[in-house]
Amino acid sequence: MGTFLFKIFIKNYDCTNDPEVRQKYGLLAGIVGIVSNAALCIMKVLAGIFTNSIAIIADGINNLADASSSIITLIGFKLAALPEDEGHPYGHARIEYLTGLLISVIIIVLGLQLLKTSFSKVLHPEPMQFSYITLIILAAAIGVKVWQSRFYISAGKKINSVALAATGTDSRNDVISTSAVFISIIISQLTGLQLDGYMGCLVALFIMWSGIQLIRETSSPLLGEAPDPELVQAILKGAESYSGVIGTHDLMVHNYGPGRFFASIHIEVDADRDIMESHDMVDNIEKSLSESLNIKLTVHMDPVKLNDPLTEQLRSILEETIAPLEGVYGIHDLRLIPGPTHTNIIFDMVLSSECKLKQSEIQSIINKQVKDMNKNYYVHITFDKAYISS
Repeated sequence: MGTFLFKIFIKNYDCTNDPEVRQKYGLLAGIVGIVSNAALCIMKVLAGIFTNSIAIIADGINNLADASSSIITLIGFKLAALPEDEGHPYGHARIEYLTGLLISVIIIVLGLQLLKTSFSKVLHPEPMQFSYITLIILAAAIGVKVWQSRFYISAGKKINSVALAATGTDSRNDVISTSAVFISIIISQLTGLQLDGYMGCLVALFIMWSGIQLIRETSSPLLGEAPDPELVQAILKGAESYSGVIGTHDLMVHNYGPGRFFASIHIEVDADRDIMESHDMVDNIEKSLSESLNIKLTVHMDPVKLNDPLTEQLRSILEETIAPLEGVYGIHDLRLIPGPTHTNIIFDMVLSSECKLKQSEIQSIINKQVKDMNKNYYVHITFDKAYISS
């Protein structure tokens, strides 16, 4: 059904990298959510009033929050699609993340209000009016929510949207909460136990818990989460597939919102190769990977001296020295600068966040090993942070 709606209302629905197509997915999801959740809210609140059930009313108000969330989602996608301006040169796509975060906060606030009302019903229970029509309404609501969840999650995966994924998760949680209310009504009818207030509390707690989980999910991109490993490998493999590339390092990926990824990478080339040929290759790498991966890639070219016996000997010794050091990934940009009285050995060293050694300790270990080769060797290390997992 979701794919059918995509085909009907979204032109070129398969071109999910197109910002206009992304926006249309968000608008369609928002309209579907507003209409379906508003209808469910009205039906459940009326059923709750008729049966004097706080749990059903709570579940209905939860649908009202879902409708409000859909409005926020719709507005968020409209704002996220705004073009770059002087104050925001990378665009406004991160608004989509803020939209998901706002939806999560609304869910938690709603849960607190429902918990307060439901606890009052626990302290002062009132008998419920059993109705088969109410059960039919709840059963229909469960079916709608199952469809909603699949629709949102499917749309979220197609356009890689945190906001839609959060909405889909919320709909999936609604299936559980409505099912719990449905079961409690049957149990109350069969046993005479007044479970309405208790079930309302459980639904409220469940709503709050789901809101907290959604905050964790939607805030992660804003805090700067690690990039998708598949994207990382695609960049590395794409760059290293060129015959003139000796090695790569210092890959960094920045997320400025769905569909707006900026990346930079250092590529090692033969220092004796014609510089114009190397520059032309770098330009081709930038253009090819930017287009195929839908990112903005910047490549820095590092010339490397090959076939120098002393450099290769030093590289081998340094790699053997750091091999047992936990959290040290490797070295790059190794250069020897000879002088009349001493030789400077300059290189970069990549450390992971799990490295427990201090930089001064690593420097001392390397100094000792190099001094054993030649007391006139002086080591200068630039320590790099590993932003990409090795």
